[in-house]
Amino acid sequence: MRAVVFQVLIIGAVVLLGWWLVHNTLDNLARRSIATGFGFLEREASFGIGESMIDYHPRDSYGRAFLVGVLNTLKVSVIGIIVATVIGTLVGIARLSSNWLLAKLASLYVEVVRNVPPLLQLFVWYAVITESMPSVREAFNPLPGVFLSQRGIKIPVPESDPVWNWMIVALLVGVAAAIAMTRWARARQARTGQPFPVGLASLGLIFGMPLLTWLVGGAPTAMDVPRVQGFNFVGGATMSPEFFAILFGLSIYTAGFIAEVVRSGIVAVNWGQTEAARSLGLSSGNTLRLVVLPQALRVIVPPLTSQYLNLTKNSSLALAIGYPDLVSIANTTINQTGQSIEGVAMIMGTYLTISLGISLFMNWYNKRIALVER
Repeated sequence: MRAVVFQVLIIGAVVLLGWWLVHNTLDNLARRSIATGFGFLEREASFGIGESMIDYHPRDSYGRAFLVGVLNTLKVSVIGIIVATVIGTLVGIARLSSNWLLAKLASLYVEVVRNVPPLLQLFVWYAVITESMPSVREAFNPLPGVFLSQRGIKIPVPESDPVWNWMIVALLVGVAAAIAMTRWARARQARTGQPFPVGLASLGLIFGMPLLTWLVGGAPTAMDVPRVQGFNFVGGATMSPEFFAILFGLSIYTAGFIAEVVRSGIVAVNWGQTEAARSLGLSSGNTLRLVVLPQALRVIVPPLTSQYLNLTKNSSLALAIGYPDLVSIANTTINQTGQSIEGVAMIMGTYLTISLGISLFMNWYNKRIALVER
């Protein structure tokens, strides 16, 4: 009874404190005649955004501008997580290599990257990219239609056609079919002992269905190729220096921590597992891929989740190099509308939602690979 009373009192104190803060805030805003609420999201934004995944014009609303910032943040986070995972895994394995030079280079990379602040690394990468690239008129043209300059990387893209949207749908259907087939193949092998070529069949579904959709849709091949016009490029797609700097900087920085997570996970696997695999005639690569890494994942996944969350939250540093992420656009909105409480609340809510989504997915995956005791 005493424990219950204490918990009720604590919850009541927290609720009262929250009510007092909200009441005082609303009272102070009313005294200063400061508008409150989220109605400003429907007003015209009247500011441009240099990079957007969806159509945007300064005449659009603050709500659409905020959506542009959310999508830009998600783009950096998702691609950065993939790139950092690949680099970190390779570096972590390299640290355990029997090749002395490779192991030392990997160790040097980890020690340098982890001990330099990420904001400073972003400044360095941004300066290297912008200062080392030529001007638009002197752009480097390594491949037809591909240009590297101070304005970023320009690449050709397919011209607009409905078939591309249907290809995305076909890709998603192919992925779902591949997952279902994998589950069926596992159940079939457990029941009959006969293996099924899951890898080749999955590749056939994932790549074959979009290809078939492309062929049925008329196999369009028209490309929008960038070209120099005046002092800039027209046409094609652009990877801006700001996006490349934030993506490359965060990926390199986070990969240093992921490398240590991977290395510690591999070391945690009993050496007897490796000896048993080699006694069966497995090569070093197959031993690592089929025996060591699957067991190491049970140690790797929990701290790996923290690194994914750190990369997502560190994407807010994009403000320092001019990339229009969530924080940058929200700050512009706050400066124009004066509604800082709502703006900060939207930033906090968005990052909280993204972080919880990553945590839920990684916890689900961690449960799937966990050992099931009888």
